[in-house]
Amino acid sequence: MKLFRFGPADHEHPGVLLPTGQRLDVTHFGEDYDESFFASNGPERLAHWLTAHAQHCPDVGPDVRFGPCVKRPSKIICVGLNYAKHAAETNAPTPAEPILFFKSTTALCGPNDNVVIPKRSEKTDWEVELAIIIGKKALYVELDEAMDYIAGYAVHNDYSERAFQLERGGQWVKGKSADTFAPLGPYLVTKDEVPNPNDLRLWLRLNDQQLQDSNTNDMIFNVPTLVSYISQFMTLLPGDVISTGTPAGVGMGLSPQRFLKPGDVVELGIEGLGEQRQQAVAFV
Repeated sequence: MKLFRFGPADHEHPGVLLPTGQRLDVTHFGEDYDESFFASNGPERLAHWLTAHAQHCPDVGPDVRFGPCVKRPSKIICVGLNYAKHAAETNAPTPAEPILFFKSTTALCGPNDNVVIPKRSEKTDWEVELAIIIGKKALYVELDEAMDYIAGYAVHNDYSERAFQLERGGQWVKGKSADTFAPLGPYLVTKDEVPNPNDLRLWLRLNDQQLQDSNTNDMIFNVPTLVSYISQFMTLLPGDVISTGTPAGVGMGLSPQRFLKPGDVVELGIEGLGEQRQQAVAFV
């Protein structure tokens, strides 16, 4: 299944994209895509509900706004320097263990919303990433069981203000958490539709120039490894997001370096998961 949320910011409704391409409003299912939905086997219950009710669901029009595909998760956990070529372009050593940091949930926005360059920012950067959506409570998960805890996957652009991240006294979260710095979606694609998340093409263009073009097979730590590893340090709740790192081609790694300016257009996508588009605007 491909799940999406649509409508005005903070007032989104749940939707489903059918294999036919039809987009249905499933508000009458009575649940949003949040922690309780995933904790109670929501995707399977929704699929069963659709067999009887799909014909009565309104269509979602082509011009509707997409919101983040998950309603406010308890946390967004990110993995730094998880692509071999990205670590190389930043002159960083290959991590011996996953590098973890948090991103504020207030950074969440829709996949096509504007990205707002923060006040006093000069180094706002882009990062296309595969996001894992957790499907059930996970703690001390064994590697061979890790995939059982995943609900699905989504596209995430892990926007980063590099000066805030690296030049302001430590803690990457400061450069990662500005409003609009976590566009997520358009779809949550359930794991049954993604046979191998460790072999997906992902890409990003800035003003029609291809800057990132890679595959998740370049990840140093793959999907089940990350779920298992992170669960050794914290409880993962249903609906939580793990953003798995970005490939080479970020602005910080270019020569000369390049960062977002108002009017820039960022387009990105992941094979089978959909595409995003953001226009950069100045904070007002």
